[in-house]
Amino acid sequence: GYVCPGLDRCLAAAPAVLSSAPPARLYAAAAKTAKKGSQKNKQEETKKKQVTRRRPLMSKPVDDVYLTWYYERPSYDVEEAVGMLKKFQELDFTHPKQYVYINVFLDMALEKKKKVDPFASNVLLPYRFTDETNKVLVFTENEQEAEIARENGAAVVGGVELIKWILEDEIQVDFYVAVPAIIPKLIPLRNKLKRKYPSTKRHSLGHDIPKMLQLFREGLEYVVEDERVIKTRIARV
Repeated sequence: GYVCPGLDRCLAAAPAVLSSAPPARLYAAAAKTAKKGSQKNKQEETKKKQVTRRRPLMSKPVDDVYLTWYYERPSYDVEEAVGMLKKFQELDFTHPKQYVYINVFLDMALEKKKKVDPFASNVLLPYRFTDETNKVLVFTENEQEAEIARENGAAVVGGVELIKWILEDEIQVDFYVAVPAIIPKLIPLRNKLKRKYPSTKRHSLGHDIPKMLQLFREGLEYVVEDERVIKTRIARV
């Protein structure tokens, strides 16, 4: 009566309508139509979003302050980029031995529908930019091979007796290499070591122990992340 004066009198005079059908079905039907309508609206909205296009990028900004997403990202030659890094290092007063990182974007697509699986590997750089060396464990049961491994800087050398200590995390190193004769006995470590398990594909399984130790002690490991990106440090400023 306060909101609509006289409404109570109109309701009292109106005849009552009786129905045997339960009202729940009416509500259910209304809910179904609403769902269908909402799905159609969502599809139309997605179509509209797909149609909208961004304006073409401008080639070069005119002012010192600008919106970066309106312009193409500038690219520089290697020499120019290194010179810029040194200049920024002087302006920011950062340490001259600051690491330089690189992001490599790979095209992992093949001619067929399949893609190249992400992988990890090691590479020996022509100039080492760090004095740090990785800890490498060598699996061998030959005493002569074990002596060669120790002379070439192996952190741990041993045979099957090391499996229990590795499974219990008593021994933790950066890389594992092995000779072919012992590899059938190392199967219990396959799930534990995963991609660090010795294999010829990663050059961590072979007879040339000094060469393997040099690669994994002094080499740079790179890993493909997010299916196609390599992020790693390659030098010092």
